[in-house]
Amino acid sequence: MALKKDLSIDFLGVHCENPFFLSSSPVDSDYEMVAKAFESGWGGVAYKTVGIFLPDECSPRFDITGHPGGAWAGFKNMEMISDKPLEVNLKNMERLKRDYPDKVMIASIMGSNDDEWRTLAQKVTDIGADIIECNFSCPQMTSSTMGSDVGQSPELVAQYTEAVCRATRLPVLAKMTPNIGHMEIPAIAAIHAGAKGIAAINTVKAITNLDLECLSPMPVVNGKSSISGYSGPAIKPIALRFIAQMKQHPQLKDIPVSGIGGIVTWQDVLEFLLVGSSTIQVTTAVMEYGYRIVEDMASGLSHFMEEKGIDKLADLVGKALPNIVPADDLDRDFMVIPGIDQTKCIGCGRCVVSCFDGGHQAIDWDEYTRTPTVNDRCVGCHLCLNVCPVENCILPAKTGFKPGRKPHPVTVKRRYG
Repeated sequence: MALKKDLSIDFLGVHCENPFFLSSSPVDSDYEMVAKAFESGWGGVAYKTVGIFLPDECSPRFDITGHPGGAWAGFKNMEMISDKPLEVNLKNMERLKRDYPDKVMIASIMGSNDDEWRTLAQKVTDIGADIIECNFSCPQMTSSTMGSDVGQSPELVAQYTEAVCRATRLPVLAKMTPNIGHMEIPAIAAIHAGAKGIAAINTVKAITNLDLECLSPMPVVNGKSSISGYSGPAIKPIALRFIAQMKQHPQLKDIPVSGIGGIVTWQDVLEFLLVGSSTIQVTTAVMEYGYRIVEDMASGLSHFMEEKGIDKLADLVGKALPNIVPADDLDRDFMVIPGIDQTKCIGCGRCVVSCFDGGHQAIDWDEYTRTPTVNDRCVGCHLCLNVCPVENCILPAKTGFKPGRKPHPVTVKRRYG
């Protein structure tokens, strides 16, 4: 029987039964899909972005990175905003809110001028949405007046955010693009213009694979392709970085964030909470595994909270931020030397090759016994630990200061287990 723990949290003044949301994307683009997601346990959705115009989609439009038949490393998506008429989408959202009143409906909108943003904000307010998300970040829109081109302009972000806020009483989320150096700049612009929270990140502009026969990036659309949005586990580190930087900024530290980018497991959810997200949004993992992944997320997070004696989900939000410091604040005298458990070593030699060719030649190799041994050249970089294919074979073994320094009174926990 799955452990039941209270995973509820308040976000922008809206009570959420749990932090698990679907992000605005192909996974929540009609009534039946969202209803199934709600029945599966998702606390809310950011319904696929609606606009005034209907996009003309291409075929094919998806591509992946990763080993064939294995888990996706990343996912390329050339799809734009909803291809359904606005009135159809409004009826779907209204019906969903009526049929599932305890679930949270975020209406994602995108306009190309002030009038369109205002009109969309008014319409989704009228049908009963709980929150409005302004999509300033879709990287594959064919118009430069929409999507990530807007999100890179603090002036346009502020202008459109203000237009939306004047047209609604609902709390407004500004969805940020990662295709920028400093996300804090447009985020601050959105907050000053009236937004109550930030959603981050949207997809990263990318080229995935190339078709070596027709010499075109994939997916190939009649011999051609384009740069478009990349999502999935590969972008999680980028998302965590941007969210942490925003939450550490003096003007954004108290602003609620809905975290997005490469979330697959409950551990991923926890990491986003720890760097400051109050809710999370998922797309790619649902496209790969289906809506029921939310059951594993909820179970894992519940067990973690029980194990750590944590009663409220909000108590986890931002807990890792004090440990994220500038590089020049790191203790450069501190060292952790790895040790090799010879009872688990399979004699593959990967640590030896990597250390010699990419490290500090700090592992000796016995050709006869196929045994690696760490020597006194080791600087504690942990390259060996990261290439070893055997879990817990190479682990932190000795903690201290560099030669000539006093021992450091710290016990290093195992990486695994």
